[in-house]
Amino acid sequence: MEMRRLGNTGMRVSALGLGTLTWGRDTLESEAAAQLEAFVEVGGNLIDTSPTYGDGQAEVVLGHLLGSAGSSTAMDTEFPAPHFAREDLVIVSKAGVSRRHDESFVDASRQNLLGSLDRTLRNLGTDYVDLWLLQVPDPHTDFDLILGTLWSAWSSGKARYVGLSNHAGWQCAYAAARLREGTVNVPGLAAVENEYSLLNRQAEAEVLPAAQSLGFGFLGWSALGRGVLTGKYRNSVPPDSRAASIHLQGFVQPYLQGRYRSIVESVATAAQGLEVSPLAVSLAWALQKPGVSSAIVGARSAEQFRQVLGALDTKVPRQVMSALDEVSDPRLPVT
Repeated sequence: MEMRRLGNTGMRVSALGLGTLTWGRDTLESEAAAQLEAFVEVGGNLIDTSPTYGDGQAEVVLGHLLGSAGSSTAMDTEFPAPHFAREDLVIVSKAGVSRRHDESFVDASRQNLLGSLDRTLRNLGTDYVDLWLLQVPDPHTDFDLILGTLWSAWSSGKARYVGLSNHAGWQCAYAAARLREGTVNVPGLAAVENEYSLLNRQAEAEVLPAAQSLGFGFLGWSALGRGVLTGKYRNSVPPDSRAASIHLQGFVQPYLQGRYRSIVESVATAAQGLEVSPLAVSLAWALQKPGVSSAIVGARSAEQFRQVLGALDTKVPRQVMSALDEVSDPRLPVT
């Protein structure tokens, strides 16, 4: 597995990140264990999770698999959890989105953020996370107060590094400046995690240039376009797919229509010419883009994730990269 620097932190992360969006809900614990084992076996270390993933169970399952959080309340608790060395992993988690009465809401108040971090540590059975991110912007909480809370998490030792997720370029630049302001012994903004794939290149407008200019890392979530870039939805919606899931169909459906379909067909054409899978082309495209520290991919099953690992050696020629850039140009209309 290729290792890359996470901005100017000095920390090295695997080019591929393991996403846990479905763990504990759509992914059995035994399947999650097989994914993690295969990932670590090839040298992967970055694991992306959140208190909101898997209806709150993803962190619990991960903690169980780390062998440090006791028995899980997830689906397949009879499976014997493998144990991995905590220090060999880079665990990314988040805060700022909470659930109450089956509804999600944004709350980046200091009390909620720090309380969420403590619950994350209990779920994982560890005393720190490597990278802790504000999951989404909160328009109702002063941004400087939020940054102060991130700094507090870092200074307490509960978060080795801090960053943002799903934020705009100006917010990232502001945070990078403010977290460094007046002090030289703080880590600053370590990384930003935003969606990034051939189906969503919004990060190229401001966030990626800011990352390269200001020295923070960039993690691209859903590098396979919420699974659509694998080509599985070209003709129909498989009954066991995310698009057919009651939990995730709203997450996938926007990418099944309009211009996105032509992008998927272009990827399929490129894959046929290169004699590889559409998955391999899409992942290679994301990994070959400048400024990407790690491309995050989640899978429902271990077999699906093994296909992702098997595609890591694929390289897309410059001419094909240019053609894919052209057909997926974010300045073109979606419909």
